[in-house]
Amino acid sequence: MTRQIIRTPDAPNSALYSQAVKAGSTVYLSGIVGIDPKTNQLVGATIQDQTRQALINCGSILRAAGAKFENVVEVLVLLAHPSDFAGLNEEYAKDFPTDAPARAVAKLGVEVPNVLVSIKMTAVV
Repeated sequence: MTRQIIRTPDAPNSALYSQAVKAGSTVYLSGIVGIDPKTNQLVGATIQDQTRQALINCGSILRAAGAKFENVVEVLVLLAHPSDFAGLNEEYAKDFPTDAPARAVAKLGVEVPNVLVSIKMTAVV
């Protein structure tokens, strides 16, 4: 099975991780945060703002891999503050209104200044 590194300028990137890796028909997205790739700055100070941007970034990476939200089978959401769960769901439901993928939500273990959410996805194309 070949391993393909997925890269797009339409999402945050770093030399320390791949935005996604495609192995066969499965696409594994790294934990993606709410950074605007044009400014390289976090978008907003609320869970809704950062979740919306993180999902926009995930969508860009999925498209670069030939996938879309309908292909997502599993999501892991890491929250800095578990009390932000309701705000996360407000934005999350906009991209997964029905037949949502399997999902787990946990506390973000590493403190990253001002980062409220990180979203990791697995898709099958």
